[in-house]
Amino acid sequence: MNINQLGTSDMWLTPLGIGTWAIGGGNWSHAWGPQDDQASIAAIHCALDLGMNWIDTAAVYGLGHSEEIVGRAVKGFHKKPFLFTKCGLVLDEKGEVTRSTKHIRNECEQSLRRLQVEAIDLYQIHWPADGEDMLEAWETMAALKKEGKARYIGLSNFSAQQMEPLHEVERITSLQPPYSMINRSAEAEILPFCKSHAIGVINYSPQHSGLLTGSMTKERVAALPENDFRRKAKNYQEPHLTRNLGIAEFLKGIGARHGVTAGVVAIAWTLANPAVTAAIVGVRSAEQAEGVWPAAKLKLTHDELKEIEDYLTAHPPNA
Repeated sequence: MNINQLGTSDMWLTPLGIGTWAIGGGNWSHAWGPQDDQASIAAIHCALDLGMNWIDTAAVYGLGHSEEIVGRAVKGFHKKPFLFTKCGLVLDEKGEVTRSTKHIRNECEQSLRRLQVEAIDLYQIHWPADGEDMLEAWETMAALKKEGKARYIGLSNFSAQQMEPLHEVERITSLQPPYSMINRSAEAEILPFCKSHAIGVINYSPQHSGLLTGSMTKERVAALPENDFRRKAKNYQEPHLTRNLGIAEFLKGIGARHGVTAGVVAIAWTLANPAVTAAIVGVRSAEQAEGVWPAAKLKLTHDELKEIEDYLTAHPPNA
């Protein structure tokens, strides 16, 4: 298994990292329904024992609960992973999640407390905030780095145009974009920009929130909990759903050659992009952690990559 340097940092990452969006649970707009905290901790421990050496979380996941679970899981555990978290999504006066970078310093203090650490290995701005000065926000992030509260700083969901002026002020260690066979928007400008500027890429949702695992069905989608955001997500609705489940069905054939699932193939496909450092994979149970781990070692052949490209070209996204 290869490990890759994250940008120009001193952190070398395993191909897969532990994603903790879902395990936050909670009653907020992008929740995944009820979660079992003990199962979540078991999933983290299993993933670390398998070999994953980094965890990605965010203050907004479960409105702080995900960070608390991560802090509990790693405290005193025999393997110490790199801890990444994010700021910039906060509750407004209406109790709704909104993008704002006005409270980064306070958010950082709260994340340090919940994670039970003195420094965050990688601190990231979760989303650009419209109407706010991102340069000022980035300077605050740089100050936190200088003070030792964040070892490295990065961004999530920023475009190449949004990154360029910030990178000139303080090096961007990494970017976290969505990237999967269903969402390839990063390929045009974002991934080439990161590669040319030595910015690490840790892509999220390589299985597109479960759609490419090979175990998702229309019946499962219909039965998702009311507070699971996927019930209303575009790609879980028709006419997109049929196309997306078709991709997963196609990937099962490739996976069968290697003795792995469609989801493992989907993750390995993102890792085949030379701009990608590592992929974030959400796990909610030890079984899920074991199921995705083969993606860390699977190398798709040139012919298989072409086969996938030909299928995706022949089955374009619905308008």
